[in-house]
Amino acid sequence: MNTHAKTLVHTTVRPTPSTDPLSTTATSTTATGTTPSGSQETSRVGTLIRAHRLRIGLTQRELADLSTISVRAIRDLEQGKARRPRPDTVRLMADALRLGPRARTALEAAAQQGRSVGQGWVHPPAPPTALHAALGRQAETAVLERELTAGAERLVHVVGLAGVGKTRLALEVAERLHGAGTPVLWHAFPGATADYLSYGDAVLADRVARAAAELWGADPTEVGPAGAEGGSAAAAGTGAGTALGSLVDLLGEQPVLLVLDGAPAVPPRFDRLTALLRSCPGLRLLVTSDQPWEVPGERIFLLSPLEVPAEGTADAAVPSVRLFLDQVRRVRPEFTAGPADLERAAWLCGRLDGHPGALAAAASWLVVADLTTLCDSLDADPVALLDHLGAGAGADRFRTTLGRRLDRLSPGARALLDALCTPNGAPEAGARPAAASAGAEFGLTDVTALTGLGLPESGRMLRELLISGAVRAAHESGGSRFRVLGLVRAAARRAPQRA
Repeated sequence: MNTHAKTLVHTTVRPTPSTDPLSTTATSTTATGTTPSGSQETSRVGTLIRAHRLRIGLTQRELADLSTISVRAIRDLEQGKARRPRPDTVRLMADALRLGPRARTALEAAAQQGRSVGQGWVHPPAPPTALHAALGRQAETAVLERELTAGAERLVHVVGLAGVGKTRLALEVAERLHGAGTPVLWHAFPGATADYLSYGDAVLADRVARAAAELWGADPTEVGPAGAEGGSAAAAGTGAGTALGSLVDLLGEQPVLLVLDGAPAVPPRFDRLTALLRSCPGLRLLVTSDQPWEVPGERIFLLSPLEVPAEGTADAAVPSVRLFLDQVRRVRPEFTAGPADLERAAWLCGRLDGHPGALAAAASWLVVADLTTLCDSLDADPVALLDHLGAGAGADRFRTTLGRRLDRLSPGARALLDALCTPNGAPEAGARPAAASAGAEFGLTDVTALTGLGLPESGRMLRELLISGAVRAAHESGGSRFRVLGLVRAAARRAPQRA
């Protein structure tokens, strides 16, 4: 595991001996944000605000009343706890202090310097260290790396069924960006699968965690009134004295990747999300969860299961087969796959749709069963062995997680899924709805024939099933065909039918 130092580099300013408090003489920086005694040093913008306030005889409370900026925000700026006031905050402060053109320009320049520099790092923080190799995700990794590096997308949301490999993909992308010099901040929400070794900077991790909590509505500390500027940092909860404001101070305008792993299905407060992205133009967000937020600017990246062997073939190089055999060797190190074993492994990967979590769970049962018995059991019921043999009693079972995801479908999408999972529900291309068996490939026109609805309504329901991970798409030869995952069909048949 990488052992990069995580020492923060805070840009600080020592007042020069000049008798003019408005002097813009170049200032020095230190590698820490504190004096030798441990007290926080003031920033240049804080020094200027305090000097102007004292010059005209105002208390912090009086300045707060005149500027509509909170007392805490003013105190944090003067003490150097906040170093990156937003332009509207600087304007309100300058108006309240009745600054002339020269003094206003100096204050704006000091604030801009803080926004540009941020606080920096001696070594860019690294993502957690993955415990297992990433298999079969080269194309997805390359796309996300390119988009996040170039800044073509600033909010990328990787969605898919639980266990499909979203966290592992995020780790691979984050590691590549970090290798190119981009700092990576990582926050895993409760319930996220932590199949990795985390970095050890607890202070930085706590800082990111508190900021993430505020994105979802945890009350920021005394954000103060918005005044005439309804879109101010204070109104959005990213002003001084808040955890988001602290994160903004840390990042500045430098390029940073923030990964939110296992994010809630409920979207964050949009005003705070947009304020964070606007305040930190170099920030990129990579989010993983099983459901998109559907907010403006969100790039939804649907992660499907791994490729499976073509029917009747047994290729050990196919990613799903490689993953399954690797999992088998973890529980049975002496295992060597012969031709018959390879055929069974290929069949099993197809039966479980190449789903990484399902393949790992199936392999865990080889501690107590042989491969032939495992295949026979999965042939009778592919859902029976979806829970990992070694999972504790309190573990979040895969079957339970899958059931919860299907329960969140809209009534129309769930009714369509039930119809597609019912024998004779999904028509073959060009056939009447009653002529095909469940599990057949289908197209959008088949959905309209099955539901009796128009193309727009059918398209929206089909998109919902795709985004949920219940349906897999194949775009070949200019056409689009779809298929319900076998695991989903089995789970849907077990679930009670809705009224």
